[in-house]
Order: sequence, then structure tokens, then C-alpha cells
Amino acid sequence: MKIAILIYSLSGGGAERVVSYLLAYLQNKGMDVHLVLMNTTISYEIPKNIPIHYIETSKGGFENGFLKLIKLPWLAYKYAKLLRQLKITHSFALLTRPSYINILSRYFTTWKYKITISERSYPSMQYGYNNLQSKINNILIKKLYPKADQIICNSHGNANDLINNYNIAASKIEVVHNPVDIEKIDKIERKDAFFNDHYVNLVTVGRLDAGKNHQLLINAVVPFPKIRLYIIGAGNLKNTLNQLIQELKLEERVFLLGFDNNPYKYLKAADLFLFGSNHEGFPNVLLEAMACGLPIVSTNCKSGPDEIMELQQTKTDDIMLTDYGILSPVGDVALLQKALAHCLENPEFLSRSRVRVFERIQDFKREPILEAYTSHILS
Repeated sequence: MKIAILIYSLSGGGAERVVSYLLAYLQNKGMDVHLVLMNTTISYEIPKNIPIHYIETSKGGFENGFLKLIKLPWLAYKYAKLLRQLKITHSFALLTRPSYINILSRYFTTWKYKITISERSYPSMQYGYNNLQSKINNILIKKLYPKADQIICNSHGNANDLINNYNIAASKIEVVHNPVDIEKIDKIERKDAFFNDHYVNLVTVGRLDAGKNHQLLINAVVPFPKIRLYIIGAGNLKNTLNQLIQELKLEERVFLLGFDNNPYKYLKAADLFLFGSNHEGFPNVLLEAMACGLPIVSTNCKSGPDEIMELQQTKTDDIMLTDYGILSPVGDVALLQKALAHCLENPEFLSRSRVRVFERIQDFKREPILEAYTSHILS
């Protein structure tokens, strides 16, 4: 039994962190596991003796979208050839483009292997912009995903999206939430001296791209002179966000820290986690913030936040209080400001939330979830 895990890179991100966990877990179980990448970036720690293979070494965000599309068959051919050479029996791909390649590989070899893909976004939202890229991806998902042997979704929300909007058979789909290494996080020391105690210090973590909507967060903190916002992440909108910070004269209150594969040192010392994403699959950063004892203020995007924060009330066009923090409608600056104001005016609410997040995070312990991944991939 040999397992290949295909992902674009091991740069910062939730799927990449899951892969880093899964590689070590499978190896410790005595499995013969191979990592297959399309880019040389490796930001997470992985076992030193894991074999790494490259079907390409692309330039990531600088690559033309049309070129990415027409390269799919060629990459699928190279991947199929590699799977045959390594005698892989189970192929697992995470994220959309690697999933396409995983499925297409079957057309280029007679070698038999199980194909499992992992959907980690809410596709009808991610590809809901009515541009050419969205239309092509919607077609590919509808045509290719049904040909996978199994699809692992990381939330019930994106599982239902595939079923309802892409006509994927429910029998092909399993839901496995993202794991959190609680023990590792517990051992990390707070970066106490970093924050100014005269401010309420907010942290967010995520790629600097349109979907994460950091502009919303920056605009939301404008009327709160006692709030500072720290943004951890890298991406192609860095210059745009810097310009917005300057235009709003927030240079002393909003800070871009860049990517850090140890955000926990900041999270443990902060006062509140702020998240403004337009769409998600199941955002790891909310779990990681909870593991650090942080109350959450997040957009109630599709999908994940309402599952993680166990929203009990009917979704509304107003802020929604939970045991772990507050959910707010997507893209609404005024209501996100209302959520922040509630936190500032009700410190006892934040205190209760800090206690409850530690209770909730126990549902996402790493080992049981990695065991679930393993059992589905190998079934």
C-alpha cells in the first residue's frame, strides 16, 4: 500500500497545514507515503525522510490563468506516470487544481489506484463571479468531480454545495473537519511584549487576497481609536492594503506582519480574533485562534464559521452572538463595527467566550481527525 499526497505547495494555508500533519501521521503508522508538489515553497515542517516529487516548479501567482488551464492534461500525464513508477495505490489531492490533475491522471495510465480529492472551499461562492475563470472552474468541477472515487469535504456547508449546486452524488462525499494540534499550540509561548496594553489588540491570519477581504477589517476599525489590528499573511494585495492603510491614516493602528508559520505566539497574547472572509470551506484559523483562547468576531461566510461557532439562532441580517464570539453578515462594515462595539462595551462577554473556546476546541483534536482522514483515504 503506497499513498501519494498531491498539493500545489506547502506555503502558508489551512490545507497545507493539514498535509504537514497527515504526512507525519501516516509515516508514524508505518505507511509508505509520498508528497507530490507543483511549487518548491515549503513553509511547514514535515518529516525529513518523506520523499518529495515535483510534477512542475511553477511560479505561482505570476502564472497566466490560461496557461494553468492548458497545462492540466500535461501535468495529469506527468502525475499518472509518477504514480505508475512509484506503484501508488491511493492518490489524495487537496485544493481545486491538484484535484483536477488527480482525476485527469486516470486517463493517462492503466495503473489502478484509488482517487480521493479534498474540497476545502465553497465552490459556488469561490467561482461565483461570472468571469471566464469562474465559468471554466464551474464546468470542470461538474465534469470532473463525479469521476473521483471519493470526495472529502472539510465542512457540511461545502459538502451540501457540491450536492446541491454541482449534482455530486452524496454517496461519494465524506465530511472530515480540519484538525488542530492543541498540544503543540499549548507549548508555544506568548509574545507578551509585542502588543501595547493601552490598546485592544486584534489579530487576523490569512492570505492577502480578495476572498479574505482584509479591506473590510481595515475599514471596520476606523472609528475605534483604542483598537489596533495586526494582519498576519502574505499575498498579492499587500500593496493595495498598504495604500488603504495610508489613505485612512491608520499607520499607527493597522500593521501588516507578513507570513509567519507560528502565528500562535501573537494569538495567545492578543485580545480578539477578527476574520472577514467572503467565503471559506472550514477556516483553520478560527480553530487555531480558539486553541489560543481568543474570542472570535467573524463574518458568517459560507461555509464553516457557523459550524465552528455552533450558531443556535436563525441567521439574520444583524450580528449574531454565540458562546464563542460574534458572527456578522459578509461584507457589511457597519455591522462588523457593531460587533466590535459590543465586545468593547461588554468585557464580561469576552471573558465568557475565552473560557468556552477552550471547551469547543477539544472537538477538533488532531489525532482523531487524522485517523478519520486515513480511514477514508484507505477505505
